[in-house]
Amino acid sequence: MIITYIHKVLWLIGLVLLQVLILNNIHIAGYATPFLYIYLILKIETSISRNELMIWGFALGLLVDIFSNTPGMNAAATVLVAFLRPLLLRLFTPRDTFDAITPSFRSMGNTPFLKYLVSAIFIHTLVLLAIESFSFPSMTLLLLRVVLCTLLTFVCVIAVESIRK
Repeated sequence: MIITYIHKVLWLIGLVLLQVLILNNIHIAGYATPFLYIYLILKIETSISRNELMIWGFALGLLVDIFSNTPGMNAAATVLVAFLRPLLLRLFTPRDTFDAITPSFRSMGNTPFLKYLVSAIFIHTLVLLAIESFSFPSMTLLLLRVVLCTLLTFVCVIAVESIRK
Protein backbone atom coordinates (compact mmCIF):
# COMPACT_ATOMS: atom_id res chain seq x y z
CA MET A 1 0.00 0.00 0.00
CA ILE A 2 2.69 2.49 0.99
CA ILE A 3 4.75 1.51 -2.05
CA THR A 4 1.94 2.49 -4.39
CA TYR A 5 1.71 5.93 -2.75
CA ILE A 6 5.47 6.39 -3.00
CA HIS A 7 5.27 5.34 -6.64
CA LYS A 8 2.49 7.88 -7.31
CA VAL A 9 4.35 10.64 -5.48
CA LEU A 10 7.49 9.96 -7.53
CA TRP A 11 5.43 10.08 -10.73
CA LEU A 12 3.83 13.33 -9.53
CA ILE A 13 7.20 14.93 -8.83
CA GLY A 14 8.69 13.70 -12.10
CA LEU A 15 5.76 14.85 -14.23
CA VAL A 16 5.58 18.25 -12.53
CA LEU A 17 9.30 18.82 -13.06
CA LEU A 18 9.09 17.67 -16.67
CA GLN A 19 6.10 19.93 -17.32
CA VAL A 20 7.48 23.01 -15.60
CA LEU A 21 11.10 22.82 -16.69
CA ILE A 22 10.76 21.52 -20.24
CA LEU A 23 7.25 21.20 -21.66
CA ASN A 24 5.96 24.65 -20.65
CA ASN A 25 8.73 26.11 -22.81
CA ILE A 26 7.66 24.19 -25.91
CA HIS A 27 5.27 26.12 -28.13
CA ILE A 28 4.95 24.49 -31.53
CA ALA A 29 4.01 27.15 -34.08
CA GLY A 30 3.07 29.39 -31.17
CA TYR A 31 -0.11 27.42 -30.54
CA ALA A 32 0.53 23.91 -29.23
CA THR A 33 1.96 23.08 -25.82
CA PRO A 34 1.95 19.52 -24.46
CA PHE A 35 0.34 18.99 -21.05
CA LEU A 36 1.90 15.66 -20.12
CA TYR A 37 1.32 16.05 -16.38
CA ILE A 38 -2.26 14.83 -16.88
CA TYR A 39 -0.80 11.36 -17.51
CA LEU A 40 -0.81 10.63 -13.76
CA ILE A 41 -4.56 11.18 -13.46
CA LEU A 42 -5.25 9.15 -16.59
CA LYS A 43 -3.25 6.13 -15.39
CA ILE A 44 -4.21 5.81 -11.71
CA GLU A 45 -5.97 2.49 -11.05
CA THR A 46 -9.76 2.47 -10.97
CA SER A 47 -9.99 1.10 -7.44
CA ILE A 48 -9.16 4.54 -6.05
CA SER A 49 -12.11 6.60 -4.82
CA ARG A 50 -13.27 9.66 -6.74
CA ASN A 51 -12.45 11.94 -3.79
CA GLU A 52 -8.91 10.63 -3.52
CA LEU A 53 -8.49 10.96 -7.28
CA MET A 54 -9.65 14.57 -7.10
CA ILE A 55 -7.14 15.25 -4.30
CA TRP A 56 -4.36 13.82 -6.48
CA GLY A 57 -5.60 15.96 -9.36
CA PHE A 58 -5.70 19.07 -7.21
CA ALA A 59 -2.19 18.47 -5.86
CA LEU A 60 -0.86 17.85 -9.35
CA GLY A 61 -2.54 20.90 -10.85
CA LEU A 62 -1.63 23.13 -7.93
CA LEU A 63 2.06 22.19 -8.14
CA VAL A 64 2.08 22.99 -11.85
CA ASP A 65 0.26 26.26 -11.11
CA ILE A 66 2.72 27.26 -8.42
CA PHE A 67 5.76 26.75 -10.61
CA SER A 68 4.14 28.09 -13.80
CA ASN A 69 2.66 31.22 -12.18
CA THR A 70 -0.85 30.37 -13.35
CA PRO A 71 -3.38 31.05 -10.58
CA GLY A 72 -5.39 27.84 -10.30
CA MET A 73 -5.99 27.19 -14.00
CA ASN A 74 -4.21 23.82 -14.13
CA ALA A 75 -5.73 22.78 -10.81
CA ALA A 76 -9.26 23.49 -12.04
CA ALA A 77 -8.77 21.60 -15.30
CA THR A 78 -7.10 18.64 -13.60
CA VAL A 79 -9.73 18.36 -10.87
CA LEU A 80 -12.47 18.39 -13.52
CA VAL A 81 -10.77 15.55 -15.41
CA ALA A 82 -10.34 13.63 -12.15
CA PHE A 83 -14.03 14.13 -11.41
CA LEU A 84 -15.13 13.00 -14.89
CA ARG A 85 -12.66 10.11 -15.20
CA PRO A 86 -14.93 7.40 -13.68
CA LEU A 87 -17.68 8.44 -16.08
CA LEU A 88 -15.30 8.34 -19.06
CA LEU A 89 -14.00 4.93 -18.02
CA ARG A 90 -17.53 3.55 -17.69
CA LEU A 91 -18.34 5.01 -21.08
CA PHE A 92 -15.36 3.49 -22.90
CA THR A 93 -14.42 0.39 -20.90
CA PRO A 94 -15.83 -2.92 -22.11
CA ARG A 95 -18.37 -4.35 -19.68
CA ASP A 96 -16.53 -7.63 -19.17
CA THR A 97 -13.42 -6.06 -17.62
CA PHE A 98 -12.61 -6.12 -13.94
CA ASP A 99 -13.62 -3.35 -11.57
CA ALA A 100 -10.05 -2.61 -10.44
CA ILE A 101 -7.93 -2.01 -13.53
CA THR A 102 -5.21 0.39 -14.50
CA PRO A 103 -6.28 2.02 -17.77
CA SER A 104 -4.02 0.82 -20.57
CA PHE A 105 -4.08 -0.78 -24.01
CA ARG A 106 -3.82 -4.20 -22.41
CA SER A 107 -6.62 -3.82 -19.86
CA MET A 108 -9.11 -1.87 -22.00
CA GLY A 109 -8.23 -2.70 -25.58
CA ASN A 110 -6.85 -0.37 -28.23
CA THR A 111 -9.92 1.52 -29.39
CA PRO A 112 -11.58 2.10 -25.97
CA PHE A 113 -8.28 3.25 -24.46
CA LEU A 114 -7.62 5.67 -27.33
CA LYS A 115 -11.16 7.08 -27.04
CA TYR A 116 -10.69 7.47 -23.29
CA LEU A 117 -7.38 9.27 -23.74
CA VAL A 118 -8.60 11.62 -26.45
CA SER A 119 -11.77 12.59 -24.59
CA ALA A 120 -10.03 13.16 -21.24
CA ILE A 121 -7.18 15.14 -22.82
CA PHE A 122 -9.64 17.19 -24.89
CA ILE A 123 -11.72 18.09 -21.82
CA HIS A 124 -8.60 19.05 -19.87
CA THR A 125 -7.20 21.17 -22.69
CA LEU A 126 -10.53 22.85 -23.45
CA VAL A 127 -11.07 23.87 -19.83
CA LEU A 128 -7.48 24.98 -19.33
CA LEU A 129 -7.29 27.11 -22.46
CA ALA A 130 -10.80 28.54 -22.00
CA ILE A 131 -9.84 29.69 -18.51
CA GLU A 132 -6.54 31.02 -19.83
CA SER A 133 -8.09 33.08 -22.62
CA PHE A 134 -11.14 34.03 -20.51
CA SER A 135 -12.84 35.51 -23.55
CA PHE A 136 -14.61 34.14 -26.56
CA PRO A 137 -14.13 36.80 -29.27
CA SER A 138 -11.37 34.73 -30.86
CA MET A 139 -13.22 31.43 -30.72
CA THR A 140 -11.50 30.02 -33.82
CA LEU A 141 -8.07 30.67 -32.33
CA LEU A 142 -9.16 29.02 -29.07
CA LEU A 143 -10.48 25.94 -30.88
CA LEU A 144 -7.31 25.73 -32.99
CA ARG A 145 -5.17 25.83 -29.86
CA VAL A 146 -7.37 23.23 -28.14
CA VAL A 147 -7.13 20.82 -31.07
CA LEU A 148 -3.37 21.27 -31.51
CA CYS A 149 -2.61 20.97 -27.78
CA THR A 150 -4.86 17.91 -27.54
CA LEU A 151 -3.07 16.22 -30.43
CA LEU A 152 0.38 17.04 -29.07
CA THR A 153 -0.51 15.88 -25.56
CA PHE A 154 -2.06 12.70 -27.00
CA VAL A 155 1.14 11.93 -28.93
CA CYS A 156 3.23 12.51 -25.79
CA VAL A 157 0.98 10.26 -23.68
CA ILE A 158 1.12 7.50 -26.30
CA ALA A 159 4.92 7.85 -26.41
CA VAL A 160 5.20 7.52 -22.62
CA GLU A 161 2.75 4.62 -22.65
CA SER A 162 4.77 2.78 -25.30
CA ILE A 163 8.02 3.39 -23.41
CA ARG A 164 6.48 2.05 -20.17
CA LYS A 165 5.38 -1.14 -21.95
